[in-house]
Amino acid sequence: MDTRKIVLSILGVVLIALSFYFAKVIIDSKTTPAPRPNRVVKTVFVDTVQNTSIPIVVPANGNLVARQRMELFSEVQGVFKRGNKLFKPGQAYRAGELIIGIDAAEYRASVQSAKSNLYNLITSIMPDLRLDYPEVSPKWQQYLSGFDMDKVTPALPEMTSEKERYFISGRGILTSYYNVKNLEERLAKYNIRAPFAGVLTETLVTEGTLIRSGQKLGEFIDTEVYELEVAIPKTYSDMLRIGEAVELTNLERTQSYTGRVARINSRVDQTSQTITAFIEVRDRSLKEGMYLEASLSAKEEPDAIEISRSLLLENDQIFVVRDSVLDLMDVKPVYFTDKSVVLKAVPDGTTIVSRPVVGAYAGMLVKIFQGDSPAN
Repeated sequence: MDTRKIVLSILGVVLIALSFYFAKVIIDSKTTPAPRPNRVVKTVFVDTVQNTSIPIVVPANGNLVARQRMELFSEVQGVFKRGNKLFKPGQAYRAGELIIGIDAAEYRASVQSAKSNLYNLITSIMPDLRLDYPEVSPKWQQYLSGFDMDKVTPALPEMTSEKERYFISGRGILTSYYNVKNLEERLAKYNIRAPFAGVLTETLVTEGTLIRSGQKLGEFIDTEVYELEVAIPKTYSDMLRIGEAVELTNLERTQSYTGRVARINSRVDQTSQTITAFIEVRDRSLKEGMYLEASLSAKEEPDAIEISRSLLLENDQIFVVRDSVLDLMDVKPVYFTDKSVVLKAVPDGTTIVSRPVVGAYAGMLVKIFQGDSPAN
């Protein structure tokens, strides 16, 4: 009986030991498979290439200046007389209207004296002309009859013979006549008149000021026509044409104007390698000094496409999609703007990426967005 209990106890211990052993073997033999990483497929926006003629528009900017401007200087000395209009910035004048009048009473008296001397000289020779040269006497008598001391001295009668010329010159009439004309020319400088309709933009004197010869008095501009001076890369200098229309906009892009290329400088700036073009524009709302931006149509590039500059990679490559995989394609940039680039050597039908892809690389698996691509 005791032997049976001992045997059963031993068997029970062995069974328990075996169960622990086999349990450990089963636990050790069980392996957990490593988790598979999820494969990320990015969605890209694409365009299908269709080569066309891309217009090359060269941007430029500058400040407006009046095409016609005149700096007012005095060639005589005197006191600035008060006129019908104030000599102030912003004052408008019609063509031919008096801008500045300088007191010339004293000088005018000397002119009248010289004219009187000329008149007396011609009067003194009339008896001799009637006797010695009766054929020319009538025209000199007619000249005296039309001589007005308050008007500009008329031109002397035409002298048709050598004898007549010697006679008139010998009496000092030619010298007296040209002396009078010289004085009259200088007398005209006491009044400065507007050569064209315009506005004063600067005044340096006021009524009652003693003006000296050579003194600057102010500036006068034509407000009808302005010019915009812009610098253009010399690459496109041969493509610009005089008379070509140019679109202009203000800095805020709230107003647009149409100008034309008026002149093109033939000299290239050594430092910037640019040429200067002058764009003429007419508009009543324009003012001198306004900042405008110009868009000049230089030429059209055939068989080309235009994309965002952010899509062009280093070494002149772009991303294309082939069988849902990104690939790189070599391209030929021909023109850059601040936002876009014009490319050649991209075949028609090529599927190109139209928006930048973060972390993109050649061989990357992608999915093409189905639907309308949002605006760049």
